[in-house]
Amino acid sequence: MDNKTIYLRPVEPEDASLLVLWENNPDNWRVSGTEAPFSYHAIREYINSIQNFRESKELRLIICLKETHQPIGTLDLFDANFKHGRAHIGILIADELERGKGYAKEAIRSVIDYASESLDFYNLSANVLEDNLPSIKVFEDTGFELVGTRKEWFKDKSKRVNERIYQLCLRK
Repeated sequence: MDNKTIYLRPVEPEDASLLVLWENNPDNWRVSGTEAPFSYHAIREYINSIQNFRESKELRLIICLKETHQPIGTLDLFDANFKHGRAHIGILIADELERGKGYAKEAIRSVIDYASESLDFYNLSANVLEDNLPSIKVFEDTGFELVGTRKEWFKDKSKRVNERIYQLCLRK
């Protein structure tokens, strides 16, 4: 999956070291729901377990800069339901220096095309904490519509945060 400035590629076993860094960064745990660090072995097992998208119901793609081939993040389709043609989508630009440059939008647009054309999916959905304004903007800018809110769904230290549910119908 190719774009102007980035490309998406499947996760490979050789990505385990990088994923350990990204998954074990506590700054990312808030959006990923992680509560404890992952071992290198656990990450390798995870990578092996998702090699067949239809079986695992999860597709993890690495977002790479086209010019340098540097991995900067991940995009996931998960909880895929092939019968009903739908999946959830999650994205992380792990390299903080690369955030805000439009790479997330480019990656999401690419996956929208892939999900619609190659997978014949009908719907994508995303859950975003309401105080994650950059993610809200990315999903709204790529056509996702707010379809609901889970009140006080997420506990963040001493406060509770609403979670927004976004959906994109791929065929109208």
